[in-house]
Amino acid sequence: MTDAQALYTLLKEIFLILDDGDRQLFGQFDLSPSRYYALVNLGESPGMSLSELSELMLCDKSNATRIVRGLEADGLAIRRPHETDGRAIRLYLTETGDQLRRRAIAAHEEYNQGRLQSVTDGSSDTILNDLNQLKRSLRDRDLRIRQRWRSMPAVKAG
Repeated sequence: MTDAQALYTLLKEIFLILDDGDRQLFGQFDLSPSRYYALVNLGESPGMSLSELSELMLCDKSNATRIVRGLEADGLAIRRPHETDGRAIRLYLTETGDQLRRRAIAAHEEYNQGRLQSVTDGSSDTILNDLNQLKRSLRDRDLRIRQRWRSMPAVKAG
Protein backbone atom coordinates (compact mmCIF):
# COMPACT_ATOMS: atom_id res chain seq x y z
CA MET A 1 0.00 0.00 0.00
CA THR A 2 1.39 3.41 -0.93
CA ASP A 3 1.69 6.21 1.61
CA ALA A 4 -1.10 8.07 -0.18
CA GLN A 5 -3.41 5.04 -0.01
CA ALA A 6 -2.55 4.42 3.66
CA LEU A 7 -3.30 8.08 4.48
CA TYR A 8 -6.57 7.97 2.56
CA THR A 9 -7.61 4.75 4.31
CA LEU A 10 -6.80 6.18 7.74
CA LEU A 11 -8.68 9.44 7.06
CA LYS A 12 -11.68 7.49 5.73
CA GLU A 13 -11.72 5.24 8.81
CA ILE A 14 -11.51 8.26 11.12
CA PHE A 15 -14.34 9.94 9.19
CA LEU A 16 -16.53 6.84 9.52
CA ILE A 17 -15.91 6.63 13.27
CA LEU A 18 -16.61 10.35 13.76
CA ASP A 19 -19.69 10.19 11.54
CA ASP A 20 -21.10 7.20 13.41
CA GLY A 21 -20.64 8.97 16.74
CA ASP A 22 -22.21 12.14 15.34
CA ARG A 23 -25.21 10.23 14.00
CA GLN A 24 -25.78 8.65 17.40
CA LEU A 25 -25.40 11.96 19.26
CA PHE A 26 -27.61 13.91 16.83
CA GLY A 27 -30.21 11.14 16.99
CA GLN A 28 -30.80 12.13 20.63
CA PHE A 29 -32.05 15.47 19.23
CA ASP A 30 -34.03 13.82 16.41
CA LEU A 31 -31.46 15.13 13.93
CA SER A 32 -29.36 13.54 11.22
CA PRO A 33 -25.90 14.99 10.51
CA SER A 34 -27.37 16.80 7.49
CA ARG A 35 -30.18 18.35 9.53
CA TYR A 36 -27.70 19.34 12.26
CA TYR A 37 -25.40 21.10 9.81
CA ALA A 38 -28.35 22.79 8.12
CA LEU A 39 -29.41 24.17 11.52
CA VAL A 40 -25.83 25.28 12.25
CA ASN A 41 -25.48 27.03 8.89
CA LEU A 42 -28.90 28.71 9.06
CA GLY A 43 -28.16 29.88 12.59
CA GLU A 44 -24.79 31.33 11.57
CA SER A 45 -26.15 33.04 8.44
CA PRO A 46 -29.87 33.78 8.80
CA GLY A 47 -31.55 34.62 5.52
CA MET A 48 -29.31 32.57 3.27
CA SER A 49 -30.68 31.13 0.05
CA LEU A 50 -31.20 27.46 -0.71
CA SER A 51 -28.30 27.62 -3.18
CA GLU A 52 -26.00 29.06 -0.51
CA LEU A 53 -27.03 26.33 1.92
CA SER A 54 -26.46 23.57 -0.63
CA GLU A 55 -23.02 25.00 -1.44
CA LEU A 56 -22.03 25.11 2.24
CA MET A 57 -23.26 21.56 2.78
CA LEU A 58 -21.58 20.22 -0.37
CA CYS A 59 -24.84 18.80 -1.70
CA ASP A 60 -27.09 19.52 -4.64
CA LYS A 61 -30.00 21.91 -4.38
CA SER A 62 -32.62 19.13 -4.42
CA ASN A 63 -31.02 17.49 -1.38
CA ALA A 64 -30.89 20.85 0.46
CA THR A 65 -34.56 21.38 -0.46
CA ARG A 66 -35.48 18.01 1.06
CA ILE A 67 -33.58 18.83 4.27
CA VAL A 68 -35.20 22.26 4.58
CA ARG A 69 -38.68 20.82 3.94
CA GLY A 70 -38.13 18.41 6.82
CA LEU A 71 -36.95 21.22 9.09
CA GLU A 72 -40.03 23.25 8.11
CA ALA A 73 -42.35 20.31 8.75
CA ASP A 74 -40.86 19.99 12.24
CA GLY A 75 -41.27 23.72 12.93
CA LEU A 76 -37.51 24.35 13.00
CA ALA A 77 -37.10 26.54 9.90
CA ILE A 78 -39.15 28.86 7.72
CA ARG A 79 -38.88 30.30 4.22
CA ARG A 80 -39.54 33.96 3.58
CA PRO A 81 -39.62 35.85 0.29
CA HIS A 82 -36.55 37.93 -0.53
CA GLU A 83 -37.14 41.62 0.15
CA THR A 84 -36.38 42.79 -3.40
CA ASP A 85 -36.20 39.67 -5.60
CA GLY A 86 -39.63 38.11 -5.89
CA ARG A 87 -38.18 34.85 -7.21
CA ALA A 88 -35.74 34.33 -4.34
CA ILE A 89 -36.41 32.77 -0.95
CA ARG A 90 -34.54 33.35 2.30
CA LEU A 91 -34.21 30.68 4.98
CA TYR A 92 -34.45 31.29 8.73
CA LEU A 93 -34.61 29.24 11.89
CA THR A 94 -37.65 29.48 14.08
CA GLU A 95 -37.18 30.13 17.79
CA THR A 96 -37.62 26.39 18.37
CA GLY A 97 -35.05 25.64 15.67
CA ASP A 98 -32.54 28.06 17.18
CA GLN A 99 -33.01 26.61 20.67
CA LEU A 100 -32.48 23.09 19.32
CA ARG A 101 -29.41 24.27 17.38
CA ARG A 102 -27.88 25.75 20.53
CA ARG A 103 -28.49 22.60 22.60
CA ALA A 104 -27.16 20.32 19.86
CA ILE A 105 -24.04 22.46 19.33
CA ALA A 106 -23.28 22.47 23.07
CA ALA A 107 -23.69 18.68 23.25
CA HIS A 108 -21.55 18.21 20.13
CA GLU A 109 -18.77 20.42 21.49
CA GLU A 110 -18.76 18.55 24.80
CA TYR A 111 -18.77 15.20 23.00
CA ASN A 112 -15.87 16.24 20.78
CA GLN A 113 -13.83 17.40 23.78
CA GLY A 114 -13.90 13.82 25.04
CA ARG A 115 -13.44 12.20 21.64
CA LEU A 116 -10.44 14.28 20.69
CA GLN A 117 -8.82 14.50 24.12
CA SER A 118 -5.92 12.27 23.04
CA VAL A 119 -4.71 14.89 20.53
CA THR A 120 -5.33 18.07 22.49
CA ASP A 121 -1.83 18.13 23.94
CA GLY A 122 1.07 19.86 22.16
CA SER A 123 0.64 17.73 19.02
CA SER A 124 -2.70 19.30 18.07
CA ASP A 125 -1.09 22.38 16.44
CA THR A 126 0.91 20.20 14.05
CA ILE A 127 -2.09 18.00 13.26
CA LEU A 128 -4.32 21.04 12.67
CA ASN A 129 -1.77 22.68 10.37
CA ASP A 130 -1.27 19.49 8.37
CA LEU A 131 -5.00 18.82 8.05
CA ASN A 132 -5.74 22.42 7.04
CA GLN A 133 -3.07 22.18 4.35
CA LEU A 134 -4.58 18.89 3.14
CA LYS A 135 -8.08 20.43 3.10
CA ARG A 136 -6.92 23.41 1.01
CA SER A 137 -5.05 21.14 -1.38
CA LEU A 138 -8.01 18.79 -1.82
CA ARG A 139 -10.46 21.65 -2.32
CA ASP A 140 -8.24 23.34 -4.94
CA ARG A 141 -7.48 20.08 -6.76
CA ASP A 142 -11.09 18.89 -6.74
CA LEU A 143 -12.27 22.28 -8.03
CA ARG A 144 -9.85 22.06 -10.97
CA ILE A 145 -10.87 18.48 -11.73
CA ARG A 146 -14.61 19.30 -11.61
CA GLN A 147 -14.08 22.22 -13.96
CA ARG A 148 -12.26 19.91 -16.38
CA TRP A 149 -15.05 17.31 -16.13
CA ARG A 150 -17.68 19.95 -16.92
CA SER A 151 -15.88 20.82 -20.14
CA MET A 152 -15.78 17.20 -21.29
CA PRO A 153 -18.68 15.43 -23.05
CA ALA A 154 -20.65 13.04 -20.82
CA VAL A 155 -19.76 9.37 -21.00
CA LYS A 156 -22.83 7.23 -21.52
CA ALA A 157 -23.20 3.78 -19.99
CA GLY A 158 -23.73 0.84 -22.20
